[in-house]
Amino acid sequence: MGDPRGFLKVRTRRELAERPIEERIKDWFDVHAESGLQPWTREQAARCMDCGTPFCMTGCPLGNVIPEWNDLVRQGKWEDAYNRLSQTSSFPEFTGRICPALCEQACVLGIHQPPTMIKNDEVTIIDQAWELGYVKPLPPQRLTDQTVAVVGSGPAGLAVAQQLTRAGHTVVVYEKDDALGGLMRYGIPNFKLEKGLIDRRIEQMEAEGTRFRTNVEIGKDISWDELRDRYDAVVVAIGSRVPRDMKIPGRELDGIHFALDFLPDATRRVFGVKPVNDITAKDKHVVVIGGGDTGSDCLGTSIRQGAKSVTVLQIMPKEPTSRPDNQPWPTFARLYQKTTSMAEGGEYLYNTDSVNFVGSEEEQSKVTIEDSATAEGFVADERGHVTGLKIVNVAPGENGPFTRQPGTERVIPADLVLISVGFLHPDTTTLVDQLPVELDKRGNIARNDNFATSQDGVFVCGDAGRGQSLVVWAIAEGRSCAAAVDEYLSSEKTSELPAPIKASDRPMMLPR
Repeated sequence: MGDPRGFLKVRTRRELAERPIEERIKDWFDVHAESGLQPWTREQAARCMDCGTPFCMTGCPLGNVIPEWNDLVRQGKWEDAYNRLSQTSSFPEFTGRICPALCEQACVLGIHQPPTMIKNDEVTIIDQAWELGYVKPLPPQRLTDQTVAVVGSGPAGLAVAQQLTRAGHTVVVYEKDDALGGLMRYGIPNFKLEKGLIDRRIEQMEAEGTRFRTNVEIGKDISWDELRDRYDAVVVAIGSRVPRDMKIPGRELDGIHFALDFLPDATRRVFGVKPVNDITAKDKHVVVIGGGDTGSDCLGTSIRQGAKSVTVLQIMPKEPTSRPDNQPWPTFARLYQKTTSMAEGGEYLYNTDSVNFVGSEEEQSKVTIEDSATAEGFVADERGHVTGLKIVNVAPGENGPFTRQPGTERVIPADLVLISVGFLHPDTTTLVDQLPVELDKRGNIARNDNFATSQDGVFVCGDAGRGQSLVVWAIAEGRSCAAAVDEYLSSEKTSELPAPIKASDRPMMLPR
């Protein structure tokens, strides 16, 4: 720690400048007007207190040794900072841009000042490392005779593949889409995560020896049991993509889609790829049901496509701007944060529930709160297309946290409705049929502390095993799962299996 009084000298937290709204909504490039490296970057890094107990490290699922590389940023030692960061993080260019920064919520400085700019320091380190040529392929010194198939090329699958390749195993990653990256590619808009960052990392992994196969859906193009026969181990990293639906009257109308049927097509169009569902918000009144990150992505995407209006519905109340008493430091507090898309336009309606979809003006008045469960007489317009959504205010009450308030129902126009209320579990239909694995009570793939499923040699990590989560958790699980798979492959050559080691006790990395 170079300056033990740095956090006293610099009390103001700086943020990266964003491009003017009227400019950025006309394109799909990064919303920021500047990179992480600024004249004030090193000064901001000096605010790190180098705490005796750095809670930022416990807040980070990867266990990043944040105070160390913060101080290296302060000194401008970019190669040393990159080497330290890459010991625990596989893809800082991803987490530094789309992770919600659990570490910053746990920053000790955040008790009485704005927390350290950990996320910006992280992305600055990796951007500098790429620019200065420090990021190089790290092929293994020798190859084993073991092979691994990784199904899914999202952050968990890529992390598994990178670690196992560097350990000397022959790894093949299968992806059902036409391009790699999972939801980072076709779920997160380009203005939040430019896809060239994924391509650049894939090139490095290919140079290390990882093999990729796109447009291959396991379970259809290759059966799961056949895949298991081909490889010494299989890692399932298919994410959690079965969406949560809304079973309310009028759901059968055209123009109502899941968010992940809408967002991928937007990215495909940007890169000249033929849309799959061909959904667009252009010249439409768009209603997004669900106010999380995906809902925000739908908002920004709809604005760029030229929507007439965008309304985002959130059944929960608006989050507080300061840490509430029931979410004490250093826990992650759910606070109101205005996303870049929210700043671009649209309207957020909080404490609002959906009653039914409407198909024609004549029928809007026929459906009330009381009869919405049956909605007798509900009809669509001539095209069978949605034209509106009946909503109602909700508030805490005796019947639960979301008690509908009589007299508050009204209809808002909707030519396109995007459902973004979360995901249930991974799509395991073909997996269970062809290579039966046990599922947990939520429909996720069951696993033990070593990420092993009920099928010998089959492992699972990321959202497919833990449920819908964050990119940083996916990468952390991928690294730990790789260590478990490496241990399994090594033990196959011995007469006795080693004693199980809990994933939480195992380092989240293999030798670089």
